[in-house]
Amino acid sequence: MAQCVQSIQEFVQDSFVPMVAVLCSEEALRVTRKNNLNFAELLRPFCRLTSEGHIRDPNNQVQVVKNLRICVNNVVTSPSSASTSLSPAQRRLLNEVVLSCQPQEGAVTSVTTAGNYELNFSDDSLNASTPWYSVWRETLSEIKTSTIFTVTTPWFEAYRENFLQSMPASDHEFLNHYLACLLVVSSTEEVPVEQFLRLSQEQHRIQHSGEYTSPKWFIPNTLKYYVLLHDMSEGNEQRAETVYEDMKQRYGSQGCYLLKMNSRTFSAGQDEQMPDPWCQYLHKNILRNQDTLDESLTADSVAVENSICGADVNSTSSTGKADEVSSNLQSHPLQLDSSSSSGNLHALAAINTDLKKGMRDPDSSNQAAGSHGACLTLNDHDRIRQFIQEFTFRGLLPHIEKNIRQLNDQLVSRKGLSRSLFTATKKWFGGGKAPEKSISEPKSTCGLLYPPEAPELQIRKMADLCFLVQHYELAYSCYHTAKKDFVSDQAMLYAAGALEMAAVSAFLQGGAPRPYPAHYMDTAIQTYRDVCKNMVLAERCALFSAEILKSQGKYSEAATLLIKMTSEDSDLRSALLLEQAAHCFINMRNPMVRKFAFHMILAGHRFSKAGQNKEEYQTTNPLVVKQSGEQRRHALRCYCQAMQVYRERGWSLAEDHINFTIGRQSFTLGQPENAVAAFRQILVSDSRQTATQQGAFLREYLYVHKNVMGPNEISLAQLPLPCIHASATRVYFGHERRLAEGEKQAATHVSLDQEFDQDLSAMWCSLEEQLVASANRGVIPVSFQPTQCCLNSQTDNLRHPLAVVEEPVIVEVTFRNPLKVSLALSSLSLLWWFTTDSTPSKEKAAGETFTNEETCAVGKSHKDDVVTTEVIQDFHMGPEETKTARLRLLPHRTGQLNIVGVVYNLSAAPTGKSAETEAGQQDLDVLVVWGKQDLKIRGPRLNLTKEDKMVVRHGPDRRLEPIITPPMPLMEVFFLQFPTALLCGEIRKAYVEFCNVSGVPLCGLRVASTHPDFFTFGSQATTPLTPVSPSSAENCSAYKTLAVSLQPGSESTEMLVSAKDFSQPSGVMEIPIEGGTLQPGESTQLPLWLRGPDQEGVHEINFLFYYESTEKGLKISHRVLRHTVFICASRSLSVQASACRSSVPPHHSVEDKGCGGTLVFIDVENINTSEGGVREFHIVQVSSSSRHWRLHKYINPNKEKDCKLSSRERAKLCFRATRCKPHQTTSDDLEKYTFVDLNLGNERIISSSTPCGDFFFRCCRTSEFKQVDLVSSMTGSVTKSQGPLSVERRDSDISDIAKKCNEMDLNMIIIWKAYVVEDNKQLILEGQLHVALQTMGKPASSLTPKEEAQEMVLLKFKSELPPPVSPPSAELSQLIKTNLHYPETYTHPFVQDSLCLVPVTLILSNCSLAQVDVVIDLRHRNTNGESVEVHGSFSWVGQTQYRLQLKAQEVLGLTLRACFLRPGVYNLNTPRVLAKLTDQSGMSETSQQTAGPALIIINNV
Repeated sequence: MAQCVQSIQEFVQDSFVPMVAVLCSEEALRVTRKNNLNFAELLRPFCRLTSEGHIRDPNNQVQVVKNLRICVNNVVTSPSSASTSLSPAQRRLLNEVVLSCQPQEGAVTSVTTAGNYELNFSDDSLNASTPWYSVWRETLSEIKTSTIFTVTTPWFEAYRENFLQSMPASDHEFLNHYLACLLVVSSTEEVPVEQFLRLSQEQHRIQHSGEYTSPKWFIPNTLKYYVLLHDMSEGNEQRAETVYEDMKQRYGSQGCYLLKMNSRTFSAGQDEQMPDPWCQYLHKNILRNQDTLDESLTADSVAVENSICGADVNSTSSTGKADEVSSNLQSHPLQLDSSSSSGNLHALAAINTDLKKGMRDPDSSNQAAGSHGACLTLNDHDRIRQFIQEFTFRGLLPHIEKNIRQLNDQLVSRKGLSRSLFTATKKWFGGGKAPEKSISEPKSTCGLLYPPEAPELQIRKMADLCFLVQHYELAYSCYHTAKKDFVSDQAMLYAAGALEMAAVSAFLQGGAPRPYPAHYMDTAIQTYRDVCKNMVLAERCALFSAEILKSQGKYSEAATLLIKMTSEDSDLRSALLLEQAAHCFINMRNPMVRKFAFHMILAGHRFSKAGQNKEEYQTTNPLVVKQSGEQRRHALRCYCQAMQVYRERGWSLAEDHINFTIGRQSFTLGQPENAVAAFRQILVSDSRQTATQQGAFLREYLYVHKNVMGPNEISLAQLPLPCIHASATRVYFGHERRLAEGEKQAATHVSLDQEFDQDLSAMWCSLEEQLVASANRGVIPVSFQPTQCCLNSQTDNLRHPLAVVEEPVIVEVTFRNPLKVSLALSSLSLLWWFTTDSTPSKEKAAGETFTNEETCAVGKSHKDDVVTTEVIQDFHMGPEETKTARLRLLPHRTGQLNIVGVVYNLSAAPTGKSAETEAGQQDLDVLVVWGKQDLKIRGPRLNLTKEDKMVVRHGPDRRLEPIITPPMPLMEVFFLQFPTALLCGEIRKAYVEFCNVSGVPLCGLRVASTHPDFFTFGSQATTPLTPVSPSSAENCSAYKTLAVSLQPGSESTEMLVSAKDFSQPSGVMEIPIEGGTLQPGESTQLPLWLRGPDQEGVHEINFLFYYESTEKGLKISHRVLRHTVFICASRSLSVQASACRSSVPPHHSVEDKGCGGTLVFIDVENINTSEGGVREFHIVQVSSSSRHWRLHKYINPNKEKDCKLSSRERAKLCFRATRCKPHQTTSDDLEKYTFVDLNLGNERIISSSTPCGDFFFRCCRTSEFKQVDLVSSMTGSVTKSQGPLSVERRDSDISDIAKKCNEMDLNMIIIWKAYVVEDNKQLILEGQLHVALQTMGKPASSLTPKEEAQEMVLLKFKSELPPPVSPPSAELSQLIKTNLHYPETYTHPFVQDSLCLVPVTLILSNCSLAQVDVVIDLRHRNTNGESVEVHGSFSWVGQTQYRLQLKAQEVLGLTLRACFLRPGVYNLNTPRVLAKLTDQSGMSETSQQTAGPALIIINNV
């Protein structure tokens, strides 16, 4: 809250001081004017006593008077009666006082912490309080130790002082009546005594003649003190001493004084700097002089000399004589002297101008005040100070003490009671009878008027005298007694005055004071205001009471009192009191911040009215009107301080109102920058105003902004609209991709139309790492950074991006219009700074910096020689619309480019028919402002170190700071005949075109893909040089085919191919362009074979093309080009294959020695449901590829030439497979694959050439990668588990041996043709499916099985030993292959011989590569599992159990005999064969799988 510089006791004491009048002779005035001062002004700085004084009260008790100050004024007479209200001149004076105390810029800031609010009360209140100002927050860090800071309001204190001093003297109180009169005569007078006599007579005439109502005198016998003024520079000192001795004889030594002065001459010590104690009072009297002159000229009267209290005001040199009295000057008696010359008005106007400069420039004030007291030395200052002390202690105080005793004696004698008021009884204090008054005696509206000799007034006089000499206890008793008398007489004005002073006296009493009687003050205020209709006295009483209540911490009561004093008769008074009430609310124990803000708003409103209401000052003087209008500065300050409470609290409508008022007031006061800032705040915040109101706000802003920015303004101003979402800014480097040209489909690459996906970005980065590693011999360089063509808030922007010279930089800026009205932007472009690189040929231009901000500010053309800037001429934004603008820059030189903002013209979009008129168009042209907005992007928050986590720190974001590098090659890729839909496994031939559109050759062209098995560029090394069949050429087959004339499937053709000819180990494919380099402007076309994915559905396939410049060592080592396609795969065929061992005896199959031959069954199903017009599929060829196995022959029982499958049809194909020849398996190159083609038609497709071989190896490599990943994951999990390693190794060895018995490693390629009807035309589609047979007896499919969801596994907190790995029984049951050789029919004469013995040979083949122990049990088993000798009239005779040992892949024949008892059909396949590995002694034998039933027919003869 606002605090006084003085304490409340000092304030009250200085408000009521003994009044001393001054009458000077003409010669004495001449002596004092040498110092540019009159005599009263000369004494004013020295009127406060530095030592204590003493008086004795009526009880003869010594009373100490401390810090006493007297008030010395020139006598100004006035015949007019005192008014109950202030005159226009007085009101104008108070207005100018408040105006002159405007806050100074650069003063110390004070902050009040109230709850969650931190309120700033800087003298530079406008800048410190507006919402856009944040510097004041730094002050809080320095003053955190306290919670409350005092705030001063000097304008209120100045108003209060001047108000109290300008109050006219009234008859109901004597505090401002004169107690003494100084009669001043110069020693140079011919007869000084005669001058003293003349002045004494003049004083007596003024006081007792009855002609003048002003000034008023305290008592009839006024103290006259004779002062002889001696000028040391020109007078005779001896004569002065003689005159002074004569004065002491006449008036007594205590009634006169010799004052020597003007000891300093201008010739001596001109350079000496003397103190000027008068300067602090100068500006107040200047204001009074100005008002006096204006009043004088208006009334055509001459003002007389005036002087104000020594503690508050000072004046310049005054002229005029003491007896020159204005008869029609309606103002208080303390007016300043002035001359009637017309030139003084201009002089005072100049003085007022200098004064206002001096208030803002302390140096100028000091220079203006330097002429005062020019003839006085420090000794003269001491003499004046000694004179005041002598006058007070030896003249004034004894005079007051004497009058207190006399009044006390008179009152006691009249009442007939005790001589001392201290011993008076309560009855005596009750007063006597009401005074007798005649009928003709005037009555006031406040009650009756007492004659001067009335006892009640004598009590009041005594109380006032005691109050002036700080005898507050006696004063309180007198006031209390007088109050009772006045109340009983219904003299309400007198009673209110007694109540007021009784309350003040009670408060000022020392020792154990009485409690402050606030109800006395409330009664007095109510009486003054409501009964007496005297707002001046009510205001004075309220000011005292409020200060006393605030000193006691009763801020709520003080605020209530101040608010009650507001009224419509004075806007200035109401504004000041409302402001003080607001400060009371903020300083309460529980601060009421919102009430503070609300009353500051009310105060600002009343200040604004005070500045606008010219009738209140009743003047037409332009200077005065201008100055009175500057009360708006105080209004602006109040609004700014209130904004601190309403800011960012959700009260948007209140914020808008306050900001709008701040903007209007600032603009009116000539502060357009602050006005622009206030209107800017309205526009940038989310407003709830209507569209009409927002449009008005926008027009106000544009108008003010246009006045701020002059026509020759160089710098660009910041514009608030539209809002820029800086973090959403995206930057694209390079040309935008070209659209499709005819049948050509351009690569998708990267564009601003694509949304950023973090997973896709990681995928592209992985592909780029593969390409970079392939180009650098499998090693990724340390300096590698993934290519980022488009930067946004989710990309890594910590490093400067790299751009290429002569390639555009596209910046996408997101604008948001927060208003409900449309905005029109024009000439929209980017602002940039560019620093060139140092080059050997241009050393002088090294580090040169260019910018287009200056050219944009003055409206010149852009610097197209450095960077070409694209300009968007019109950019319209609808209400509350969010819209993006893509702005382009084209750098022409290498260096550092910094994009700093956008520049544009802002105007309100035309709406309605008014914009179509000519006048409306002119207004629209006027309200167009040119400015900019900065692009400041805050980087991600740092959270790595401890310091980063404790404070909020953000890293850099350099997406707008690219480095422009030398030229690089630029490649475009186009696709021809590229399909969008394929059948699963379909082969399609397309073409790809590579174009070098730059001026730099490119090389090292590579490609990587997320689906490497989807495409191939072919391999020239594996393409056979054989003629192409006519049918293949006619149907544009993608395969290389040969015409055959042999029986289909009768013979297989073989070819040995190396895998290195088809696939690359890294998975990255080098694109075979001629010469390996593509020159500038050149283009080349290459065939591209595609194969439909094996799974149906929509597949996203990504290509990443890589290329380099032929020049090495550049900042950009390589460039990439992205392409994404979507392929819809439809179902075609489902192929399942299985293999089993043949039961043919070894001697019947020479090729299958050791294994007895293998049969391969292929089930083919047409699962296409006539999608895409597919009629039927033809299986045209089955090929195999393996390093160990081959398809030997196609078994075709029906002898059909072709295999046709319509929808949902199935076919089963049977082939015989054999192992490869020994010389092939022992070849040095173990990576050689044997390709075997078994054609089912009249042409053979070369499966070992492009594209069939390419896709085969790519699919095989993809499956191998999956298997390697699976094995590595399983190995990792086994390694992490704990358990005996020896057991694991042993079990794994057993599994490996068992698996090798059934390993097949046979890959089959099923090539098909599909006949499709499309647009009444028949098309032939080709494709191939792959089936990999890995294990004998285990079926394989061309379709990938769907992954099943993993079951939830319970969380285990303790690791357990893994169970021992037991080999699958299915693998150990195939160690031994058995075959029975016997006659199919056997004839035996059972009549002659009842037993028929048939020889049977059991062939045992060891299929493993290890030694095996075999147990053969010929005994039959019953249903209970027990062995029986005879089963079904058939039994084995001879040895029924054998134990054998077979070496690796050994074949052994065992002769058995079967005995039959009767003819019939018997199954001989009853022997049980058990086997185990010889080196696994701890394992039991496993029953081996046997062949099918072995039936024999026994006939009887």
